[in-house]
Amino acid sequence: MNKNTINQSPHICVVIPLYKARKHIADVLHGLPMFVKTIIVVDDCSPDDSYECALAVGDKRVHFIRHEYNQGVGGAVQSGYKMAHALGAEIVVKMDADGQMDPAYLPNLIAPILAGTADYTKGNRFLNDLQLKSMPIVRRIGNAGLSFMTKVASGYWNIFDPTNGYTAIHTSIISLLDTEKLDKRYFFESSMLIELGMLRAVIRDVHIPAKYQNEVSSLSEWKALFEFPPRLFKGFLKRLITQYYIRDFTIFSVLLLFGIFLSLFGITFGLYHWYLSAETASIASTGTVMLAVLPLILGSQLLIQAMIVDVQNVPQEPLQKNVRLIEEVRSILS
Repeated sequence: MNKNTINQSPHICVVIPLYKARKHIADVLHGLPMFVKTIIVVDDCSPDDSYECALAVGDKRVHFIRHEYNQGVGGAVQSGYKMAHALGAEIVVKMDADGQMDPAYLPNLIAPILAGTADYTKGNRFLNDLQLKSMPIVRRIGNAGLSFMTKVASGYWNIFDPTNGYTAIHTSIISLLDTEKLDKRYFFESSMLIELGMLRAVIRDVHIPAKYQNEVSSLSEWKALFEFPPRLFKGFLKRLITQYYIRDFTIFSVLLLFGIFLSLFGITFGLYHWYLSAETASIASTGTVMLAVLPLILGSQLLIQAMIVDVQNVPQEPLQKNVRLIEEVRSILS
């Protein structure tokens, strides 16, 4: 990041979904540094006096959005994104109202976006072994499972801790998102990763230590392990078809097709002849066994190679540069 970038004093906005956080919201607002120009608090129809507690802080940077009915964290963040974009923010940070996200790490979170090396950044609580001791073991195990499934679904093999809600995004990317595909509730962060993957946006993980107090997480990792997989699998299929068969046709496309065909042939052929052998009480010939095993082995190898190609295809060129260039060209031509 060069000095000119820093001297431009970018418009940083923090969006805070507010729901049952009366004990913490005042401290969260007081803790936000002065370089944050705009704060958007989205009262997601909280049943307590969280809104009144936030209003009492009296910070002139704060703008309020009040939902008439509860839309979930995803719906609250999307409302905040829209207002932030309308207010001219350049980078929008999403923080929770429970005090678990340390504002001291805001510079770390927005630095890759300011430097033009990322379109979207997110916290990662797993980058420091010593600080992991503060994280409950259940969350570690559950997060590991969710992280792998999200990697497969989104195509971002370089990220971890997908349910981490401490995120930042360049506003030029917000307008490109298909908001209809974003989940309104706890699947929001994962759905964001999937949609960003469809755009080929660049995502960077940022080390942000775990900070657990006495709060009980609203999202159970074990519950998510049962509820998220069907949605992640749907996102995986959508990504494969769109990225490798509609928008482009690459070596991955060929490897996947032949890998699936040979694997299915080997499995089907083998099971059929195993059934015949069991029914007739006869031993299958060596040739029959080889006709089942060889396609299965070859198909498995092709699928592994396809996965390697997909891992190497993680987006590397940030979208924000092209978007800003197009905006500049349009302003000149107009």
